Amino acid sequence: MLIRSIETIPVAVPLKKPFKTALRTVTIADVIYVKVTCNDGRVGWGEAVPTHVITGETVGSISYAIEKVIAPQLIGLDIRRTAILFKKLSASIVRNTSAKAAIDIAFHDLIGQRTGLPLSMYLGGFRQTISTDFTVSVDEPEQMAEDAVCFVADGFNVLKVKVGLGDIKTDIKRIKTIRERIGFDTKIRLDANQGWKPRDAVRAISLMEDSGFEIELVEQPVMADDIEGLKYVTDRTLTPIMADESVYSAKDALRVLQMHAADFINIKLMKSGGIHEAMKINALAELYGVECMVGSMIETKLGITAAVHFAASQSNCTRFDLDAPLMLSEDVVTGGVVYKGNKIHLPNEAGLGLMRNAINLTSNESSQ
Repeated sequence: MLIRSIETIPVAVPLKKPFKTALRTVTIADVIYVKVTCNDGRVGWGEAVPTHVITGETVGSISYAIEKVIAPQLIGLDIRRTAILFKKLSASIVRNTSAKAAIDIAFHDLIGQRTGLPLSMYLGGFRQTISTDFTVSVDEPEQMAEDAVCFVADGFNVLKVKVGLGDIKTDIKRIKTIRERIGFDTKIRLDANQGWKPRDAVRAISLMEDSGFEIELVEQPVMADDIEGLKYVTDRTLTPIMADESVYSAKDALRVLQMHAADFINIKLMKSGGIHEAMKINALAELYGVECMVGSMIETKLGITAAVHFAASQSNCTRFDLDAPLMLSEDVVTGGVVYKGNKIHLPNEAGLGLMRNAINLTSNESSQ
């Protein structure tokens, strides 16, 4: 099973409505699909997401990294020799985690196909269905509350609410307004996307605690590289704190875990460079007794299917933020995971479980 070719396919899917965070506003999901073909005709699919404000990557940089740098180093390798395969991929280029993730996902798709197992079973097979939250993007308090009401009506009992844009008083008003509209039967977790300074984060979270808002956790309250600031917030609040942008690799995770800088870790394949490194991060966290969330960028169902396979395979992954395909105006992938309300069901087919003609594209061209 030798790698014969690695191709990239640019894909653009409009969102149903703009998605706003403290870092950016997204209206179109611009992604890169990767198609890895072996000499026996088998095909593996992957997805890369150019989130320049987080990973530093763009559509152009991902395409160049894969086509000109990474692919030439991998053509001809045997997909069965996984130790060599993932070592070569990791060393092929510094950072460029989304580009690596796309190829890693395609490799795992092929590995699953070869074993005849759904990828989740190959990786561990802990569960077959997971429940996702739904994200309320940052906006004016009344609009966020209206969105929250709609998501709860659609069957979501956990909401991830974006904050960190503007001042603390506005964030407090956002949560207060949402709680008044949806009550307390729905869990709320917050994501500040690095939008607060450590002292401000402690003040904001303490005010929410005193107000009885019952926040499940707060994700990435401070800047990604401020691990001391992250620990400062964790040590001074009762509400659990989750590290997201602070953790890309197992090495990053080890520093956070050794410092007790966070209570949870959010693993995203686009940050970790794929499933291979994600498994290491989760294993480290489990050793330290720290549970993980599996999240995503604004991805299509291809990338999310890979994330769900990983998430479902591991007992230490206990929280899931994998709602991105529900935000898109159309689905260009045949097969993969199936959404029913807040439940995500895995396919039974081998690998990722995509159909033979998985990608329904009419206007995009691929390039090797």
